[in-house]
Amino acid sequence: MNNMKVTLPDRLVSLDLFRGLTMFLLIAETTFLYDVLLKLMPAGTFGHGLVEQFHHHPWNGLRFWDLVQPYFMFIVGVAMVFSVASRQAQGDSWNRITFHMVRRSIVLLLLGVGLHCGYNQRLVWELWNVLTQLAFTTLIAFAIIRFSMMRQLLISFIILLIYESLFRFWSVAGYDQPFVMDHNFGTWMDQLLMGKINPGGGWITINFISTAAHTIWGVLAGMVLRSEKTALQKLRILVIAGMVGLVIGYGLDWSGVTPIIKRICTTSFVIVSGGWCLLTLALFYWLVDMRRIRKGVWIFIIVGMNPIFIYIFGQTLGMAWFNGFVAIFTHGVFGWFAIPETGLELLNSLVVLALEWSLCYWLYQRRIFFKI
Repeated sequence: MNNMKVTLPDRLVSLDLFRGLTMFLLIAETTFLYDVLLKLMPAGTFGHGLVEQFHHHPWNGLRFWDLVQPYFMFIVGVAMVFSVASRQAQGDSWNRITFHMVRRSIVLLLLGVGLHCGYNQRLVWELWNVLTQLAFTTLIAFAIIRFSMMRQLLISFIILLIYESLFRFWSVAGYDQPFVMDHNFGTWMDQLLMGKINPGGGWITINFISTAAHTIWGVLAGMVLRSEKTALQKLRILVIAGMVGLVIGYGLDWSGVTPIIKRICTTSFVIVSGGWCLLTLALFYWLVDMRRIRKGVWIFIIVGMNPIFIYIFGQTLGMAWFNGFVAIFTHGVFGWFAIPETGLELLNSLVVLALEWSLCYWLYQRRIFFKI
């Protein structure tokens, strides 16, 4: 795989790495690796606290795993800029590009709903999946992609202001507590849209309104990276914007104005996670595209070459069948060595992760890329 560098000469490799690493972490979750590691770490230890970072915060607070969905939304925005430019260079009309984006969003929506049907083992109408939300954020970001960067930035903050206002000023009894789980505007909307609330603890559908900002900011970051500015100027913009996001987002939380809550994607959460998105992209851009440190990045890049495929595979066949199928052999063979049950579970998660990575590698070698 040393020829990976040769096959990607004109790509923004930092974006490929960002996407690939995000997808690698997501498929690791579907192997139950983080759950097993949490079992192995005694409560109260540093290791336990570290592994907790790979689980969502129960409510007010921020853990690393809360950044994965913002990463996903943000990366789509960055990639959108390069995709649209590529299609225009190939001669596609704007109407044709628009048709493609609308069709893509419809497919994402259907895939997201389909995943919920799979989770429930029956037909359901549920919209909490990241794919359904991405369907909306993609359309919102694309609808304004030809506006000036300042207008796009302004629109993103107007969206956040409207979202914050809906929560703060909604007065329906029982749903008028903006930052209380299952008693806010988002929960009311879930009752209206689906006739139910999320059983997993506070998640809501209309997160796509506020998280549209992540995709818009991804577009803006993509525009910066495609500009004629020097690499150092681009890096400075990303870093400064990211630091501003952290100061504002954490400031809103620490001052008690708006708490950071991932499950309802409060404005403070969106801003602070947007800051982390920008800083993460800046880090990868500096390491991979500026300093040209690319040794080993192909391990993650090939996973990111088929992001939707490997995500759906892990969420469906992976969790429903493949994990258990592999366990027949890992538990059956290594069980002879008197390895504790939790150790066998860890081994199985690692083997499944390796096999699913190998599937991505196999697809990459044959230039098979699933796109929508």
